Amino acid sequence: MAKTIIELKSADLTLGSAAASVHVLKGIDLDVAAGESVGIVGPSGSGKSTLLMVLAGLEKLDSGEININDTPLHSLSEDEVADFRGRNIGIVFQSFHLIANMTALENVAVPLELANVRNAFEIAHRELKSVGLDERLNHYPGQLSGGEQQRVAIARALAPSPALLIADEPTGNLDTETGRQIADLLFSKQAERGMTLLLVTHDVALANRCSRQIRVRSGRIEGDSTARHSEAAIA
Repeated sequence: MAKTIIELKSADLTLGSAAASVHVLKGIDLDVAAGESVGIVGPSGSGKSTLLMVLAGLEKLDSGEININDTPLHSLSEDEVADFRGRNIGIVFQSFHLIANMTALENVAVPLELANVRNAFEIAHRELKSVGLDERLNHYPGQLSGGEQQRVAIARALAPSPALLIADEPTGNLDTETGRQIADLLFSKQAERGMTLLLVTHDVALANRCSRQIRVRSGRIEGDSTARHSEAAIA
């Protein structure tokens, strides 16, 4: 049996304050095994992206427990969580989040340097080559297409060799064909490296490629199923 890499117990989170507060996550329990690919789906405002941010260590629970790779994130300080995330979790965002005045190579290498990783630029070069950007190392984000920028973001996420890869609408800003290529890249890297992949998506075809789907509605998990499902099943 595969090791459990994610364990969420009674996860509760409210964002905002006073009259503007929103109870986003409501007592969520979730276990994910190492090597799984999990699509998190649901209507806008359901809490799925917030759930992903909690799993990435970017949002702190009000109550409950979160264990990632046998580490209790709920018991760590912000600095300790940031250190753990940098070594264990790769994150890919819809809007790429690249630094405009840094080259592709620098965008991938600098986070490694900040984490005191040896040979940061050598690793960055290798990762950019692995996503098909060997000829674009010294280009700035503004000189790259949307698909190329997302490839840089994926290379950056993969560079620390994370056990967990998290993607929030990774194809949301791309045309259909480019989005398919990026999805192919994510799943091929997951299989190649044996990572766990969690992604939030509105794209039914992308969700159907995952080995498991979590359906979120109104801050709760309303469905948890394996294999591929029809559009009707996740609408």
